[in-house]
Amino acid sequence: MIDRIPSGFHPFVIPFLLGMAFVLGYCAFGLFRIIKQLSWKERRKLAVSLITPETVVKNIRDIFCDCLFHVKLWKRNKLLGYMHSSIAFGWFMLIVLGHLEVILFVPKRINLFYYPIFFNYFVAEDEITLRGSLLFFLMDFFLLVVLSGIVLAMIKRVSSRLFGMRRTARPSFLNLVGLYALWAIFPLRLLAESFTAHISGGSFLTIPANWVFRQFLGNELNMLPTWWAYSIALGVFMCVLPFTRYMHIPAEMLLIPMRNAGLKMVDARKGFTRVQVLSCPNCGVCVDACPMSANRANLKDCTVYLTRQVRRGNERRIEQISDKCLMCGKCKEVCQVGVDGAQLRLMQRARRQYGFSPDFSNLPQSQIISSSSQKNEKVLYFGGCMTQLTPAIGKSVESILRKSGVDYEWMDREGGICCGRPLYTAGRTREAEQLVQKNQEIIKNSGAKVLLVSCPICYKMFLEHYDLNDIRVVHYVPFMLDFIASGKIQLIQSEVSYVFHDPCELGRGCGMYDEPRQLLKRVAQIREAEKNREMSVCCGGSLGSLSLDFAQREKITRASLDNLCGSGADAIATACPLCKTTFSRYSDRPVRDLAEIVDELIIDN
Repeated sequence: MIDRIPSGFHPFVIPFLLGMAFVLGYCAFGLFRIIKQLSWKERRKLAVSLITPETVVKNIRDIFCDCLFHVKLWKRNKLLGYMHSSIAFGWFMLIVLGHLEVILFVPKRINLFYYPIFFNYFVAEDEITLRGSLLFFLMDFFLLVVLSGIVLAMIKRVSSRLFGMRRTARPSFLNLVGLYALWAIFPLRLLAESFTAHISGGSFLTIPANWVFRQFLGNELNMLPTWWAYSIALGVFMCVLPFTRYMHIPAEMLLIPMRNAGLKMVDARKGFTRVQVLSCPNCGVCVDACPMSANRANLKDCTVYLTRQVRRGNERRIEQISDKCLMCGKCKEVCQVGVDGAQLRLMQRARRQYGFSPDFSNLPQSQIISSSSQKNEKVLYFGGCMTQLTPAIGKSVESILRKSGVDYEWMDREGGICCGRPLYTAGRTREAEQLVQKNQEIIKNSGAKVLLVSCPICYKMFLEHYDLNDIRVVHYVPFMLDFIASGKIQLIQSEVSYVFHDPCELGRGCGMYDEPRQLLKRVAQIREAEKNREMSVCCGGSLGSLSLDFAQREKITRASLDNLCGSGADAIATACPLCKTTFSRYSDRPVRDLAEIVDELIIDN
């Protein structure tokens, strides 16, 4: 290969250079701002992770798997996975191969930033080599891969249902500009490289196209407009990228090392939170997954729209969207990037200013007395507010503890202090911390070694926000499994078939999926809903929402019941008092808590 243009420059590269200069400058300034917004401790944590070999390897692996191959999306939807990865990885390979061509054939031009992008315009093929033929083949191959992804994206734009998506996010005007510019880049590249294939070489894609073009457009001057168009499309895409969904491309490459460094969201709009917002690809996968999508009126209250409004600074819509969320965590579960929609909303709620500030610091201490008995490991049972409102569950747990011979104390039998979770999810973190502090004193002074809970909402709160030293926090499900394994209780088998509903806080919140099923299988037949485990549908009764009314919640609950009842089970089992209460309002079959089921099937000794 030899230089065809002695100067190595042509004005058509200017749109690309301007666009690239703009996006690099914008990203560099944005990176500086984000790093500046981090605390000294966070910056140190990030810096240390970037020189730790294990973390560096994990960062590289995650960037390839998540940004280029979209492995998470492949696992959930192969067609969508291919569409995204074909464009991302295909484009990456075109850039890599372009640089390789420059290094091998015209190394003196490697300092020219645009040369690998427009290589086929600036060089001419002086002789055919095996090395050159292989590179031309690979360039055409990966260009075809990208084009196939673009075709799928166009089809998805017309009919998303073909890709298993009932609904997608509506693009803004700038998102449309970026979308159409992206779609134009690769067909224009094919045209441009095809026009020059008889000069600079090509392969199975560009050479046949070149033959066709030359039959109708013999004048070689016709090649120049296509290179101009290709450069302009690139320039436009680069210029709008920072203000569109495509900002997720550079943002995710920062999100991954920050997440692997262990950084958390501590500010509603700055630092790591800002990176999460920018990393949202606006793909709309969360729209179908969100239980609120059962109401068409709530379609624009999903996470994809929250991140969009946070970027715009639309405070009114941010507040509306944040308040409606059920905080079920399903959007994070399906997000290919791992944007934590529930936590984002919590951060927005926490920054809100109220006209009053309740004080719980003077709440009276509980009268629980430390037990001096060392015979058995003392258990402190915390039922929580929702268990108090469904007393059958608390009575069943107590009955099982009694039949098992466990030394226990019921901490809130006569009513007690809330665990703090409702205040925490409402953004009232200071008030929640006061309740946490008071409960910690009671629990530590009780002399218990185990804190047993029957409410997943409380369970998640105790695990994440309490410092109980060596006191073990356990939900009753694994506790009862231990009773069965040790022979403390024996069960009879029921002929009733149950479908188990995975509560949001117990499943997605705490990762407990297998244990409830193991317990249920000990006493009954179990059937599975179509959407279960990580994909379980929220019951709609969540305390996380601050503004959903009963009519809106009813649609969510009925959609969740339709999913459960499709299994054909005789009854519904769950391990959450709130889910039981919510489903019982509308279910056409019995809804029971696991504690109730187990208690009535224990063999009396």
